[in-house]
Amino acid sequence: MSDKIKVGITHGDINGVGYETILKVLEDPRITELCTPVIYGSAKIAAQYRKSLELQTPQLHQVASAADAKDDTCSIVNVVGEDVRAEPGVASAEAGKAALAALEAAVTDLRAGDIDVLVTAPIDKNSIQGESFRFTGHTEYLEASAGEGARALMVLCNDTMRVALLSTHLPLARVAESVTREEILAKLRIFDASLRRDFGIRAPRIAVLSLNPHAGDGGLLGTEESEIIAPAIAEAREAKIMAFGPYAADGFFGAGRFVKFDGILAMYHDQGLAPFKAMAMDSGINFTAGLPFIRTSPDHGTGYDIAGRGEASPDSMRSAIYAAIDICRNRRAHDEAYRSPLRRQYHDKGSDNVKLDLSGD
Repeated sequence: MSDKIKVGITHGDINGVGYETILKVLEDPRITELCTPVIYGSAKIAAQYRKSLELQTPQLHQVASAADAKDDTCSIVNVVGEDVRAEPGVASAEAGKAALAALEAAVTDLRAGDIDVLVTAPIDKNSIQGESFRFTGHTEYLEASAGEGARALMVLCNDTMRVALLSTHLPLARVAESVTREEILAKLRIFDASLRRDFGIRAPRIAVLSLNPHAGDGGLLGTEESEIIAPAIAEAREAKIMAFGPYAADGFFGAGRFVKFDGILAMYHDQGLAPFKAMAMDSGINFTAGLPFIRTSPDHGTGYDIAGRGEASPDSMRSAIYAAIDICRNRRAHDEAYRSPLRRQYHDKGSDNVKLDLSGD
């Protein structure tokens, strides 16, 4: 059996920049040295983009399923009909159906173990809506459809920063009600475990941002910091999670304090993502922590305004693939190290003899 990591890649919205970024990444022959890429999409549409953008992507080998994908090749599993065509820059129901077909096929293979990790190209959240998809994004869909009861945590990250979100795709008017002590503590537990297992950080330090401007200004601008966030941080510390804060978001990012922490928990979507994308748009990726499988994606959207023009940067897609591989390796190493730990040494009171139990579990 090959020890290469098999990376499933969904084509996302066929009218966006998904195919362009995927094909540009696959132009680099080193990709197949690192992993076995399997695209869930359409060989016909891939060829359409390859020709119109004059790309030098190697031949995509059509396979019936990911289980048939061979090492040292780029494979594609056809999930849409031959009559489906791409219309770059156009939001359409047909494109939404094609995006969902790829996602469903990839998740099926992920659960079956035919791929090791999942990388998703951007979708249009309106076009994809239907009877089988009534979610606000990939994160929520994956948690509900394949999470096995686990809670998902959206984490935007690059080499220097990891920003997790307490609430994700939620209207701003509902953000305050989502900030509860229980939710903060739950997300801190998921984040701490992921930093250890997925990123190989032995003792992660997590900064927690405030909800209100100036961290509430001593109650003048809100009491969530003193009544909810600070108590949740204290409870996390009692559980041996090294959480700190709450920090006012503007000063925290403006003064560069993020470099002193392994992770940052933001209270809502734009509070964390606006500064992150301003500093790490091309290198950043989206990682879904907390689930029993690994999923990453670029940190940008469908890019309808530049779709089909050859202007899309593949850097974030490349980073998403690399990150999925790294996280997979980290998880395997972590799980092997903790698979059967030695039992704890102990010392009997009143005895000079240290007793060891090396039987394991």
